[in-house]
Amino acid sequence: MIVDSLHNASKYYSLHPNFKKAFDYVNQNDISQLEDGAIEIGEGLKLIAISGQGSTKEESIKGFECHDKNIDIQISIQGPETFAWKPREKCVNPNGTYSDERDVRFFHDKPDTFFELQEKQFAILFPEDVHSAMIGEGALRKIVIKVAV
Repeated sequence: MIVDSLHNASKYYSLHPNFKKAFDYVNQNDISQLEDGAIEIGEGLKLIAISGQGSTKEESIKGFECHDKNIDIQISIQGPETFAWKPREKCVNPNGTYSDERDVRFFHDKPDTFFELQEKQFAILFPEDVHSAMIGEGALRKIVIKVAV
C-alpha cells in the first residue's frame, strides 16, 4: 500500500506501466466534476467516480475486500475519508468466495490499522491489501482507478 499526495504521484510511475497514464488522466481532467459511474480511460484502466455519505468503521468493514486482477488507486476529492487496512497474508476469515466477475474477495477479519485521506491525496492498494473505505462523516467524494495487473 502507498499513501501520498497527488503532487508526488510521479514518484510511483515506475511501479506499473499504467500508473503514469492513470495520473495523467487525473492531472489533465477536472475529476471533481465527473458524474458518478464508471468510464474506461485506457486499456487496462477504468475510472469509477463515487459520491456518498460516510459510514462508521463497523459498517464499512462489512465490505473488507481485496482484488486479484486489479490495483486500486483511490483519490479523495471531498473528505476526509478514512480507510481500514490489513495485509491479505494475515486475513484468515473469508466472507464468501472470490467473484471473478466483480474481481472481489471479502473477509470477516478485523483491520490492523485505519488511515485517512484528505483532498488530493491517494492510496494505491495492491492485490495484497485488504481494505474498506468511505468511513467518515457527511458527504464523501472520490475516484477509484482500477489498474489491471
